[in-house]
Amino acid sequence: MDEEAAIDRLPLDLLAYIFSLVTSFTVLGQASGVCKKWRKAVNQSMARRESLSFAGWKMDDDSTSRLVHLAYNLKELDISRSRWGCHITDIGLYHIASARCISNLNSVSLWGMTAITDSGVVQLISRTSSLQHLNIGGTFITDESLFAIAERCHHLKTIGMWCCRHVTERGLLVLVNKCRKLESINLWGTRVPVDCFIALLTISPALQIKPMELLLNAQNPPPLLHAV
Repeated sequence: MDEEAAIDRLPLDLLAYIFSLVTSFTVLGQASGVCKKWRKAVNQSMARRESLSFAGWKMDDDSTSRLVHLAYNLKELDISRSRWGCHITDIGLYHIASARCISNLNSVSLWGMTAITDSGVVQLISRTSSLQHLNIGGTFITDESLFAIAERCHHLKTIGMWCCRHVTERGLLVLVNKCRKLESINLWGTRVPVDCFIALLTISPALQIKPMELLLNAQNPPPLLHAV
């Protein structure tokens, strides 16, 4: 009883600080069910977080969007897929897009989210205004998403499009042409021709195209083969 009384006497701010050190979303969920005070402290701890990563956790649309909505000061959001199954769909992205923190995000990773489409990505991107780093590799996005990113993300510095095989030269040209602060772009596994990389470097000579082999091929195209 004394132990319980001592815990009950902890100030709300101190409880919130303690919960802010907890990295397990399962534990936080259990703690929020103890009593109203603990639930309030958990919510307050989420509001203090500037970074959230769901990589490695089994999350769905509802649980992910609920936590993001609590994180008012969030700046970095990672909902990459892992083998344990972080399954987010367009519905989840729609809910996340309405969160208060979205306009302040400077980093978002949607790596490997194969259940999302252009619809969800465009909705999320339409609410951002400070994004500098974006990873949409391993998804099935098309030029439609790139057009939205080009229109909204003028502060974008890096973007990962690993294995995004449905993007085309047209979308990439629009992206690089409008995102003038873009420093690095990962195009490994895409299906765009070497000529596209040359065109991108013409627009932005300092652009780092990854992997390095793509950049070298663009800068040093192979010599023409002559018939013997």
